[in-house]
Amino acid sequence: MEMKDPELVSIKEVFITKVDGIESSSFPDIVSVEEPLEIRISYGSEAERIQKNISVTMRTPGNDLDLAVGFLFTEGIISSYQNIKKVYHIEKNCTAQKKNVVQVDLVENFVPHLVQTDRNFYTTSSCGVCGKSAIESIRTVSAFKAIPSSKLKLSTAVLYQLPEKLRAGQSSFALTGGIHAAGLFTIEGELVLLQEDVGRHNALDKLIGKALAENLLPLNKYILLLSGRISFELIQKAAMAGISIVAAIGAPSSLAVELAVEFNITLLGFLKKERFNIYHSTDQVFIPTSSKN
Repeated sequence: MEMKDPELVSIKEVFITKVDGIESSSFPDIVSVEEPLEIRISYGSEAERIQKNISVTMRTPGNDLDLAVGFLFTEGIISSYQNIKKVYHIEKNCTAQKKNVVQVDLVENFVPHLVQTDRNFYTTSSCGVCGKSAIESIRTVSAFKAIPSSKLKLSTAVLYQLPEKLRAGQSSFALTGGIHAAGLFTIEGELVLLQEDVGRHNALDKLIGKALAENLLPLNKYILLLSGRISFELIQKAAMAGISIVAAIGAPSSLAVELAVEFNITLLGFLKKERFNIYHSTDQVFIPTSSKN
């Protein structure tokens, strides 16, 4: 099944006033677009299809179909790309909103797992967890939790190169300076996938949705690099995709560290040139370093 995602506008020009000391002047500037995306599913027999609105998330337009697929997978609603029959945008009469709805038609007689989706209808771009009625509903069980991780050796020289490679691959960040990225790298530091979005969790859902469509899961032989801080939900999504190494430019939250321990994920934060923090390491991943005592 091929997903066709039409070209969408992800950046926009605005006119601003720049202030330097006591002087001001007008300039054109580029900002990231943020618009709502509604994700809908249909399922059941051909004769009795059930339609359900799953979520509305604030996102940067682009790769919407990957986002919808990744969201359904990381929320545990679907378990495989084979559960999907068709993914497409729904055209609406309102021109401004005509590409802000994605419909996911599931294969006949597949029953989506909706028990864990007790979520209010609105989700902000900064926190995909907001709206969940209980912390327990976030602890989605990964299909890859029982799969042994591959023995991996991380080179610090490779790790130090990743932030620059991520930034170089970000098309929208160079123009706006205000968009997040999730990048998937090989253990040798080769960039495999990169997705951008105004929401951290959306960028990761887009990446996982793309990887799912390309049959790359589980992602236990890759490094996931995040451009910002690491929240609980980002580790949950990484665990759902079988990712065993998560690194970030920013810091993890306490719950992110706890979940990394629970899912045996190597967690690295504050990754910059020549330094990073190890918040959790596993026996499956070896990082050669020397201690200073």
